[in-house]
Amino acid sequence: MHLIPSEQEKLLLSVAGMLASYRKERGIKLNYPEAVAYISCWVIEEARAGNYTVDQMMSDADVPLEQRKGDTPGRGESVLTTDDVMEGVPEMLDILQVEATFPDGRKLVTLYDPIRAPKAAPLPAPIR
Repeated sequence: MHLIPSEQEKLLLSVAGMLASYRKERGIKLNYPEAVAYISCWVIEEARAGNYTVDQMMSDADVPLEQRKGDTPGRGESVLTTDDVMEGVPEMLDILQVEATFPDGRKLVTLYDPIRAPKAAPLPAPIR
C-alpha cells in the first residue's frame, strides 16, 4: 500500500485519536498530544459524517437538539473538558486548527479554547 504524506499523517492522527479515546474511556486523563488527537479526530469524523457545518463547529453556540444527528455533542458542550485532561493541558491548547472534509469539500476548522470546564449542574429551585 502506498500512501502520500498527507494520508500518512491522517492515518497517524486517527490511530492516536483511537488510543486517546480508549484511554479516556478507561478514566485516564489525556496529555497534550492525546487531547489534540482526540479533538482533531472528532472534528474530522463529524465533518465527514456531515453532522455539522464548519460554522457550527467553530461557533460557541450550542446546536439545538432538533438539529443534531444522533447522540453527537454540540460544539458548545466541548468535546473534552478540564476533567478529561491533565493539569495544564487546557492552557497549552488555546487554538486548534484542523483541516477536515465536509460534504461540500475540504475546509479549515479553527477552535478557540477547545478544552473548557464542564458545565455546572443547574441549581435546584429554592424551597418556599
